[in-house]
Amino acid sequence: MNRIQHKLSEDKKIISIYFTAGFPTLNDTKSLIENLAQNKVDMIEIGLPFSDPLADGPTIQASSTQALKNGMTTTLLFEQLTGIRDTVDIPLIIMGYFNPMLQYGIDRFLQQCQETGIDGLIIPDLPLEIYLSEYKEHFEHYGIAMVFLITPQTSEKRLRLIDANSNAFIYMVSSAGVTGSKDSFDNNQLDYFKRIADMNLKNPQIIGFGISNKTTFKQATEHQKGAIIGSSFIQFITQNEARAIPEFIQNIL
Repeated sequence: MNRIQHKLSEDKKIISIYFTAGFPTLNDTKSLIENLAQNKVDMIEIGLPFSDPLADGPTIQASSTQALKNGMTTTLLFEQLTGIRDTVDIPLIIMGYFNPMLQYGIDRFLQQCQETGIDGLIIPDLPLEIYLSEYKEHFEHYGIAMVFLITPQTSEKRLRLIDANSNAFIYMVSSAGVTGSKDSFDNNQLDYFKRIADMNLKNPQIIGFGISNKTTFKQATEHQKGAIIGSSFIQFITQNEARAIPEFIQNIL
């Protein structure tokens, strides 16, 4: 059982925090991970900045742009993550786009993930079919989980296929739009959450896009295993120092 599976097996709702590596400043990555791990966060998604992040809203896009200006690169990220497992034991996942990973070299990238203690990857622009035909064996060789995204428009047939080929959790995008904070979810979204729960998939689901407060976290976790907070955390660390993170978490849980 890997770290993600072990965490998902716990009898609790999961809170996962996303932040962009190299933001607000270039060397914040490791300290943010350690700070979050010390403050009741169950999983952390580390965003690999990219110049054309199509699925991200303006807040995360801006953080990615700033991180690249700060000098963040794939090589530097792995350097910053070296030794992180000496202080952090919760699951760590890299979320990024496929182009930088291809440029780095897929096997080299996966090997670096394995060596630094990364547990899984979320790659929004890597289609399931391409993953299965060209990359699944590589991921399995290095023990790196692949997390697939679904939306309200994902067909049941495709949902079942994703579920059959997942070994961690399914990332439920709360809406068809890009990332961003909301005060509450509408009835269509709540119906979507319930519909997926009623499918009794073998993999737990974690909801992302739009979680920013106690209300949205509670709505997202009524039927699903957990929730991912990204844009609102990026906004928070833009305006506050890392030592204020406990306050942010208290406003969610």
